[in-house]
Amino acid sequence: MRLSVSPKLLGSVLAWAVRLWHLTLRVRRVNVDVFMDPGLRAQRPVVILWHDEIFPLIPFHEGESMACVVSQSRDGELLAEVLRRFGFLTVRGSSSRGGMRALVAAKRVMDEKGVGIIFTVDGPRGPRHKVKPGAIFLASHAGSPIVPVRAVMGRAKIFHRAWDKFQLPWPFSTCTIIYGTPMHLSLSGDDPGELDRLCLHVEQVMDSLGRM
Repeated sequence: MRLSVSPKLLGSVLAWAVRLWHLTLRVRRVNVDVFMDPGLRAQRPVVILWHDEIFPLIPFHEGESMACVVSQSRDGELLAEVLRRFGFLTVRGSSSRGGMRALVAAKRVMDEKGVGIIFTVDGPRGPRHKVKPGAIFLASHAGSPIVPVRAVMGRAKIFHRAWDKFQLPWPFSTCTIIYGTPMHLSLSGDDPGELDRLCLHVEQVMDSLGRM
């Protein structure tokens, strides 16, 4: 007989496990003062991450009144439950399913709640470490800065069969979280290749952070 476990129950268990796992990590944060600046928070930043690096970042930003864009997939539902237990708001949708609806919903949350938005910019299906345009489009229309963030793990279990090669840091390993300089990017709307060039520029910034 197959037993089904509700996403809420499983999300609660996973959130508990994430908290315990996080306590074992030796974490260093680079440029965190810029990220925590109240002036930046007032601008409702669009924070961008790689999909495979989210694990160490969730506990460090607990209760910081930000919203996360989460896939409408079954895995996304589970992640949304975990995020809610760390005090994040969630917006459901992605570039592959409900993309425009997610951007509209994200803009509404930014306006109504006065909060920033977090994107995994290569999710939910990849290609890995390739920036998709949703976050840039939203930041431009909201007049918000984009803040790139990387989590560089010293030793990690890499799930090679997953499209993102998800990284789970080994207990008692080191992890460096790097906060990039906020970027103000705007779209003129006159050049059809402009968005592609901005995506490439943001990719290069993310890559450079990972080499710090």
